[in-house]
Amino acid sequence: MVIRVALVNDDEVVVRGLDAMMRNYTHRVEVVELVAGKPVAQPVDVALYDTFGMGQGNGTAVQRLVESPQVRSVAVYTWNFQPWLTRDTLNTGVRGYLSKSLPASRLVDALHQISAGQVVVSPSRGRSSLVGGDWPGREEGLTAREAEVLSLITMGLSNQEIAERTLLSLNSIKSYIRSAYRKIGVDSRSKAVLWGVEHGMRADRVRISGSPARD
Repeated sequence: MVIRVALVNDDEVVVRGLDAMMRNYTHRVEVVELVAGKPVAQPVDVALYDTFGMGQGNGTAVQRLVESPQVRSVAVYTWNFQPWLTRDTLNTGVRGYLSKSLPASRLVDALHQISAGQVVVSPSRGRSSLVGGDWPGREEGLTAREAEVLSLITMGLSNQEIAERTLLSLNSIKSYIRSAYRKIGVDSRSKAVLWGVEHGMRADRVRISGSPARD
């Protein structure tokens, strides 16, 4: 059985990376839309919401997906597995809470289980790193976490606001900022923002029909 999936995030690089992650599973998953900053326009079995730079799974963006007439089920793709957040997210009507440490095969399995009506929580394995996908700044050596923090800086958020959105400590945010600045060769927040804008770290508004990775 092939299920229809939409991939959702405000960054086009992120949804394209998820699409590429699933390119070997076209016999099980049909990616019908990549959505950045727009509503899902076609009927899908599962909308997979990537939390990169977007806040968490219990926010308004996810609630809009849950309420969308085009979306049968919603799954959240995340690093954050605090029990209270998992519970709050599932209470909004989300059917899947999936770790970014999952390999593509297990992610596809989880999407099928969700499409079949199950509630799936696939927890993080400690500090396991992101397995697949893509993110802006990866080609410069930024980790996914560093890129996420830098993208939020580019959006104008303070360190405290970034900590609240990502559910990381202020010390962790400062550590990610230091390592990101070192990798991109900047020494101030204003230069980091300029670098982020020049490298596409801003919210996109695009809807792509079908799977570019398959094409």
